[in-house]
Amino acid sequence: MTVDFGGGEYAIVAVVALIALAALVMGLKFRQEVLANPAGTPSMQEIGQAVQEGAQAYLQRQFRTLGIFVVIAFLLLFALPADDTAVRIGRSVFFVFGAVFSAGIGYLGMNLATAANMRVAEAARNGDRDKGMQIAFRTGGTVGMATVGLGLLGAALVVLFYQENAAKVLEGFGFGAALLAMFMRVGGGIFTKAADVGADLVGKVEAGIPEDDPRNAATIADNVGDNVGDCAGMAADLFESYAVTLVAALILGSAALGTDGLTFPLIIPAIGALTAIAGVYLTKGRSGESALVTINRGFYISALIAAGVSAVAAIVFLPDSLPSSLLTGVPESLGAHTLDPSVRVAAAVIVGIILAAFILWLTGYFTGTESEPTKNVAKTSLTGPATVILSGIGVGFESAVYTAATIAGAVYILFTLGGGSLIFSLFLVAMAGCGLLTTVGMIVAMDTFGPVSDNAQGIAEMSGDVDGEGAQILTELDAVGNTTKAVTKGIAIATAVLAATALFGSYYDAIMEAMLSLEGDAEALAEAGFLMGGSLLVYDPRALVGIIIGGCVVFMFSGLAIDAVTRAAGAIVFEVRRQFREKPGIMNYTEKPDYARVVDICTKDSLRELATPGLLAILAPIAVGFGLGVGALAGYLAGAIGTGVLMAVFLANSGGAWDNAKKLVEDGHHGGKGSEAHAATVIGDTVGDPFKDTAGPAINPLIKVMNLVALLIAPAIVALSYGDSANDLIRWGIALVAVALIVVAVVITKRRGTAIGDDSPAEQAQLG
Repeated sequence: MTVDFGGGEYAIVAVVALIALAALVMGLKFRQEVLANPAGTPSMQEIGQAVQEGAQAYLQRQFRTLGIFVVIAFLLLFALPADDTAVRIGRSVFFVFGAVFSAGIGYLGMNLATAANMRVAEAARNGDRDKGMQIAFRTGGTVGMATVGLGLLGAALVVLFYQENAAKVLEGFGFGAALLAMFMRVGGGIFTKAADVGADLVGKVEAGIPEDDPRNAATIADNVGDNVGDCAGMAADLFESYAVTLVAALILGSAALGTDGLTFPLIIPAIGALTAIAGVYLTKGRSGESALVTINRGFYISALIAAGVSAVAAIVFLPDSLPSSLLTGVPESLGAHTLDPSVRVAAAVIVGIILAAFILWLTGYFTGTESEPTKNVAKTSLTGPATVILSGIGVGFESAVYTAATIAGAVYILFTLGGGSLIFSLFLVAMAGCGLLTTVGMIVAMDTFGPVSDNAQGIAEMSGDVDGEGAQILTELDAVGNTTKAVTKGIAIATAVLAATALFGSYYDAIMEAMLSLEGDAEALAEAGFLMGGSLLVYDPRALVGIIIGGCVVFMFSGLAIDAVTRAAGAIVFEVRRQFREKPGIMNYTEKPDYARVVDICTKDSLRELATPGLLAILAPIAVGFGLGVGALAGYLAGAIGTGVLMAVFLANSGGAWDNAKKLVEDGHHGGKGSEAHAATVIGDTVGDPFKDTAGPAINPLIKVMNLVALLIAPAIVALSYGDSANDLIRWGIALVAVALIVVAVVITKRRGTAIGDDSPAEQAQLG
């Protein structure tokens, strides 16, 4: 499909870029509003400063580590074939932009959150619940505006400068965003859950002290972890979802509708940016109303406005018939010849927004403190930790079925709307993803609300300056934050599946383009095309093997992430026990714990664990694609998407249910704090921590990274498999090197001890 930019297209892209800049300006305004509030008592500020310094030190070390990966990926991208040198350079340069934007949003989220938590605690100390809620939500609004603004600005600049080649350059932009987000998700998740699990097991279970008691050496690390995992990691994750969905929509849009398809996907997120600003302002507490009700109302109102305006935009900007080139070979009985693309795209955007709203409700039902599933998990604490674990796993399994079925149903509806045209159907899936992402500003705000309110409660408890009504306010906000974090994970998973499905279609389109560009004997090329087409069918053994391998990689990735938390948490347990034993004055407040030592252990362990999951995500599709062919790689992507959505929802919702079940017991149910039921739910929560905050969320960027890698290497696989340039030795050599690197990385990881530090694992076990 040709792309022909005129004055109207330039105007649309320019307006979108201006809206992106306006979103960034609003983010700065929200930031100033947050920082204008008082920072609390001197002891609050001292604790908050320690958390901020620890978070900054971690991210700075992480960025130095990830800089190596960025340089290597930049060079490899430059080496991949492209239509011309300008595209190759642009793809590599905008890869760096995507990575830098992703990292920058993560840093911004962390930096502001560590300043906002003190202010939320101070508002609660003064008995102002609504002000505390507003500060926490405006903090998230700042990050949401940065996510929307930078994602939209990056895509608009690529379209403006590269026009017909924008889709190819955007592959690099999306890959940079996704790669950094995956690393930040994994690293931050390991850090936060190692500290959290270690603090809970030694503090709550063994020492019998509260969660954020200043005598626990892991408390500062726990609060640091909330920021580097939930704020920095999730902000980067949602940014890459935004960027990758836009990439898929623009690639498929240009293939389906030409110039209209390249500009319209920018309009929908621009509308979302404006409605997100309205949503943040509409989210204001009312006397006697639950903070969760307030937040949900703001989300639903902004989503409703976005749906209406997006539908009007589709009808105004899109043509009323499909290009004839898309209708070749499509039977008239399927409806593609008579459908109105503008109406179908409007319907697709609305489907995406409805999907976001439904996932919000569904996830809230399975993880909220006022819903039956979580209450049932809390009730099982009366019979011990084993039943708590079993009931939480049951909730995760059941919720995964409903969520995955909902997403699958939405995808099927979208394909039906396509009227038989595959490319247009895939474009509709991508537009549904854009529709879902009209709510991303509110989603990021809801997610950041969680760790800010959690940290505020921790700072209040450690300082000892907040009690009575203020403590109750913070407990309520923390419980609401647990639910909003779980809800946004559900929406992020839905976004990941839609984006991955659309990228899957882009992969198919890339294969077809590569086949058409092959040189060689016509008869041989026809035979190659026939063989390749057969390999893409699901019943072909190559595709089936790929499906199995794709599912295996999701399991392996999840296992590596949870094992990493186990090792790091073991280190924290040993260290906190050692400090309690060697500094007996800690318990009567005559000695201070060494907080910095625990932060340092978490930092070192989380950063050393980054390489293996990252290499698995990048190298596994390379091994499958070059070793088994494009059909097996297509099956691999399908297996990874299907398994990934079920695994991600299961892990996230099990963890969310365990966390809020613990909150219910701590609020006085089933014996309250210090009871056997409480100990049982603490154990359930420690199991759920790496589920919901490390492995589960990291699957979102994982499946998109793998899809983008497949999209980028597809032309090279086709070139080495068919035509005059076919070379099986080079192809298999690349696959063997990729497999060897994965095996070496996994073996090295498995040989690591339970913990790190100056002592060997055996010596540390004796200390314990």
